[in-house]
Amino acid sequence: MAEARGNPLALLELPRGLSPAQLAGGFGLPGAVRLAGRIGDSFTRQLDALADQTRLLLLLTAADPSGDQALVGRAAARLGIRAGAGTPTVPVRLVEFGTHVRFRHPLVRSAVYRSASHENRRAVHAALAEVTDPIADPDRRAWHQAQAAAGPDEEVAVALEQSAGRAQRRGGVAAAAALLERSAALSADPAQRTGRALAAAEASVQAGAFGTALDLLATVEANRSEPLDELTSAQVDLLRGRIALASDLGRDAPSLLLKAANRFLPLNLGLAREAYLAAWSAASLTGPLASGGDVREVSRAASDLPALSDLPRPVDLLLDGLTRLVIDGPAAAVPTLRRAVHALAAGEVSKDEGLRWGWIAATVLWDDDAGRAIISRQVQLAREIGALERMPADLVALAMSDAWRGDFAAAASLIAEADAIADATGIRLVPGAHMFLASLRDNQDELASLIAVADAKAAAEGGGGAATYAQWATAISHNGRGRYAEAFEAARRACEHGHPYASKWALPELIEAAVHTGDTQVAAGALKRLAETTQPCGTDFALGIEARCRALLSQDVDADELYREAIGRLGRAGLRPELARARLLYGEWLRRQGRRVDAREQLRTAHDMLAAIGMTAFAERARHELTATGETVRKRSAEIVTTLTAQEALIARLARDGRTNPEIGIQLFLSARTVEWHLRKIFTKLGISSRRDLRVALAQVA
Repeated sequence: MAEARGNPLALLELPRGLSPAQLAGGFGLPGAVRLAGRIGDSFTRQLDALADQTRLLLLLTAADPSGDQALVGRAAARLGIRAGAGTPTVPVRLVEFGTHVRFRHPLVRSAVYRSASHENRRAVHAALAEVTDPIADPDRRAWHQAQAAAGPDEEVAVALEQSAGRAQRRGGVAAAAALLERSAALSADPAQRTGRALAAAEASVQAGAFGTALDLLATVEANRSEPLDELTSAQVDLLRGRIALASDLGRDAPSLLLKAANRFLPLNLGLAREAYLAAWSAASLTGPLASGGDVREVSRAASDLPALSDLPRPVDLLLDGLTRLVIDGPAAAVPTLRRAVHALAAGEVSKDEGLRWGWIAATVLWDDDAGRAIISRQVQLAREIGALERMPADLVALAMSDAWRGDFAAAASLIAEADAIADATGIRLVPGAHMFLASLRDNQDELASLIAVADAKAAAEGGGGAATYAQWATAISHNGRGRYAEAFEAARRACEHGHPYASKWALPELIEAAVHTGDTQVAAGALKRLAETTQPCGTDFALGIEARCRALLSQDVDADELYREAIGRLGRAGLRPELARARLLYGEWLRRQGRRVDAREQLRTAHDMLAAIGMTAFAERARHELTATGETVRKRSAEIVTTLTAQEALIARLARDGRTNPEIGIQLFLSARTVEWHLRKIFTKLGISSRRDLRVALAQVA
């Protein structure tokens, strides 16, 4: 950034062809930038005209990106470069020797470095390593030692491994991956090389560098004079399963993870339990399209596991609870899952546990508050350490929570952020939140496109969970439009898939559609299944949804009381879309009972809520019902919607929450100046003049 001095072309060209790990670790610089075109030729000609000692001094400067003139001076003295060797560079303006050494253009650094011989490069890195303080700057010293190494060097490999540990503690997962990869390459001992390569693969997976991780795993398996031991083989299987799950939602992920778990079992019970949990999570995503290891198979295998200790970890509680959920049903699973959720929501977990697991149990328990606390913590942890493997999925889960709460603008911003990270890393996402949001907004074109892509990928690659989400979202869309026969069929298919949570979310849609089509027998059966999940949980979310569904099948006084209960519980839960739908159903029932005045009150409130939230199809349904009561309601033909882009909406939310421009820039990989430019556009679009007005303006937009 300093060398480019804001030059956009330089900033675009410098990282071309380099992975995030190479950039973070520094091992891809400065020699990796190709010198094509007239600019590179010009720099090379100027270098050719310089004296040997001047070129060596420039190489020394190019080899250390810190620009520390004192450090360069000490290294120059060690190499025998005489004082004043840099003077001839001033007329050609290749480099400036001031408080810090700075090249005229980033490509000058590359031209200097690439034109030097390998022997000279190693020599200057060795000199820089010798004059770098091992106490004050051990990481830079290890970096130079690694660049100077001509072959395996265990001392340097150890130093790099220690640097990687410090990088991970600082939150540099990508840097740790690069350092460990270089450490493995310099390891003289085969066992140490294998261990470091595995650690590098693990860090690469966390950083979202799946191609690098697969290459490292292939190296681990190939560069051995004897077969891998069982523990190492299990670790390789585990990483391959995680890569398969993250990078392609493949149907092979559950079987790979289950295989790893079975291998860990006689070796390390704690690792086995974590692998079984990973397999369970993968199986819930791939669904019936998995090539092996569906949720029931994983649960059966995990049900026989012995206890790890008298004080189980949250991970152990989560695995035990999810296993019981599948084998014995919700009533048996809820107490254990509730303990797991309490620990996870309170943050009583390691960073690793918090990143990999979390919101599944809260989702099963119909506990959006706890789920939101868990997901928010996971996203924050992922941001702090740069763990991109899980971040898109966690952002999508947080978007689901925002959608449940009726904050569609926030949900859309989170989805856009998740998509950006997924595009950059190659991570594949189940578009469940995308489809849920599109169905609530009645965005038919977007929903149809998402469903078509999800169905095609599910058929080709696995990912049957996406098909469940698609049918659930379709059912919501059809219920909103009053197409109850179509909603019935879509909801029925979603419920049949047996997805651990998306299928149960489809039950209320099936009940509503079945009642409207007169199939009360199917509705009663679905209500029974729903109550089996909601009653043991006992949250306002669960019992509010159940009360609303039970009211649909009830008569007279019972229905009236149940609708009121649903409205009260869903209001306390803060689930605005579900609350508005409860008022809509209550108003429809009141109208059929001939209670027009009461019906108008509920329908008017429902209409205003649904229109404000942005649920246009349900709002139109409420308008028709109001008209049937004799009240005239003007159709909102053109709602005033502020057209913030997804990035602008995200910046606005972060500014609303008190983040400074530099803080927003760090999170979104933008400069503070660019953030300020976006904010000026946002203020203009919202018709406000300062950050103080953002909270009210964004609430009005939502």
